[in-house]
Amino acid sequence: MSILVTGSTGRIGSQVVNQLAASGASVRALTRAPEKAAFPAGVAAVRGDLLDADAMRAALEGVKTLFLLVSNAPDELTQAINTLGLAREAGVTGIVYLSVTRSAEYTDVAHFTSKHAVERMIEQMHLPATILRPSYFIQNDATLKDPLTRAGLYVSPIGDKGVSMVDVRDIADAAVIELLRRDRAPAALPPATYELVGPEALTGRSLAAIWSEALGREVRYSGNDLDAFERAVKAKAPAWLAYDLRAMMNRYQADGAVATADDLDRLTALLGRSPRSYRDFARDTARDWQS
Repeated sequence: MSILVTGSTGRIGSQVVNQLAASGASVRALTRAPEKAAFPAGVAAVRGDLLDADAMRAALEGVKTLFLLVSNAPDELTQAINTLGLAREAGVTGIVYLSVTRSAEYTDVAHFTSKHAVERMIEQMHLPATILRPSYFIQNDATLKDPLTRAGLYVSPIGDKGVSMVDVRDIADAAVIELLRRDRAPAALPPATYELVGPEALTGRSLAAIWSEALGREVRYSGNDLDAFERAVKAKAPAWLAYDLRAMMNRYQADGAVATADDLDRLTALLGRSPRSYRDFARDTARDWQS
């Protein structure tokens, strides 16, 4: 029996594949282009697309455990719902689904609501799943090199309420722990849900202060201008995505996304250590940039 990993070439999925392979698990990595993939020895690259039901039936044959990661896309919900239905047909007995924090509350953010609908299917169909709800990815800010280093500005309009950002390495670690726990169990395990969060409630101003320290220069928060943010995203990405991310930032500004003490305690217990901090990421990233 195998573990099938979707999103296997992305920044989270690739870490999951590598860790699972190192653990000795039997791993299949779903990819649209197996001939271009560079997976560890022993990992089976499987051609497939989450919208191709025939390809997914073949990919799921003989699979015991599924890691379901669906990228933010207009048809994200269809991809996820169809894949879970096919996994159920195939007799998959363990699922780890990557959702998002505040999935039920941020109803005006398209990719949050899509993920909440998937969670509802998991609940109503009594699928044997762990739902992982990550907060905003710390590593998203690795793209801010130019404004940070040239203009001394932190430009993501996170707001002033606080967001408990999570390191993508912690997401991958949590996914692997749960995948192996379900894969090694003799029978399907009860459902579980974890909020994947960082140890600090970060605001625009506190993030600017962290970068000031890391870069050894003054960094200021550029403010909460969502129009400017949407224009900047739209210059590099589709308009639907720019609006979706604007809606997310609007909710961060209005409501925040601060982890509870229980969220942090449960994640710490799962990982066997404290979650990684933004400060450490900023320090390491600044050192890489300056070298």
